[in-house]
Amino acid sequence: MTQKRLDKPSRKKQIFRVNNELGGYLKTHGREIKLPVSYRDLLRFIYSVPVIDKNGKDTLWEKVIYDIKEWEFIRDGLIKIYAILKTEGDLSFVKHLEVARIDYCTFGNSNPFRIRIVNKFNDNYDYYYIKQADASRIYGLELEHILSPNRITFLTDVDTLVEEHIPGIPGDLFIKNQLSDPSTNLIRFAKEFVKFNERSFVRLLGDMRSYNFVVDVTPDIEDYQYRIRAIDFDQQSYEGRKNLYLPQFFKENVRLVELSRKYLNKESIEQYQAEERTMMAFRMASARYRIMDLLSIMSRDVISKPEKVKQLKEELGGHFHTSDFNKCRSMGQIVKIHLKQNLRKHFKLIQKSLGKFQD
Repeated sequence: MTQKRLDKPSRKKQIFRVNNELGGYLKTHGREIKLPVSYRDLLRFIYSVPVIDKNGKDTLWEKVIYDIKEWEFIRDGLIKIYAILKTEGDLSFVKHLEVARIDYCTFGNSNPFRIRIVNKFNDNYDYYYIKQADASRIYGLELEHILSPNRITFLTDVDTLVEEHIPGIPGDLFIKNQLSDPSTNLIRFAKEFVKFNERSFVRLLGDMRSYNFVVDVTPDIEDYQYRIRAIDFDQQSYEGRKNLYLPQFFKENVRLVELSRKYLNKESIEQYQAEERTMMAFRMASARYRIMDLLSIMSRDVISKPEKVKQLKEELGGHFHTSDFNKCRSMGQIVKIHLKQNLRKHFKLIQKSLGKFQD
């Protein structure tokens, strides 16, 4: 019974406070600013109604309503935050914007608010999210920004976290509706799943079940390219179970695993894994001072439970047949060693090729 529980991500993870070191890092890199509305301000709604999708199913989001005395302050602040996210705070265009709806989700760790912004001139709309600032999630967002092919825009203000909306087809809906579509290039998608699986594991981002990522589809010359993007970073280096950092082991992703086995052989999978690690090594090298600073702060921070740290370092040590993880006392130290373990060979190849180029 205990083993069965260990195979699943924690249903509810505690919020880890942003300490002074991490706050200083965020300020240095333009993430920490004074926001006009905080997460606590948004909690002052007076009632809510369930948001139902077009098929009549409960979305687990609730539309929230505020007292008229609160609304003007909240509305103006949310429009200003959107301007900060999109145009570095240029307010010259905000007269065209309106807050169409605010939704609240009690499901999940960060209990987010989803803000829908609409352009009154043409009815075009966009979203962003306001959440409780959680240190492990912020480390996840920063690692995604530095090590993945995706850039991430987010802002913090003490205990408030603002995140941009990451567009794409939700992974569970893509699996349900798009995999059987004749226009979907299954070989290319299988390749992308292998790369996403590798990215998640190398930087220890957990719980990448299909509803925690989206699929970005881009038309190419004669076909389509696919990019799987994580949208939930709550499980950055939190769990003790190694397999929880590998999307291939979640039952929600089993069709993607079957797809990879069907269309890719062992040599192709190893090639795509090497390609992804090489690109991560390039990104890490180009942002080496920033990521060294981040990992040093992360190594001194507490973002998980001692028993989970102990379990993960033991499992990773067994996986790589090394004692390098034994000295780790925090999840940040484990991430640091794990990146070295996975990318060391690729760093050497990069340095060797750069040396030839300079000669």
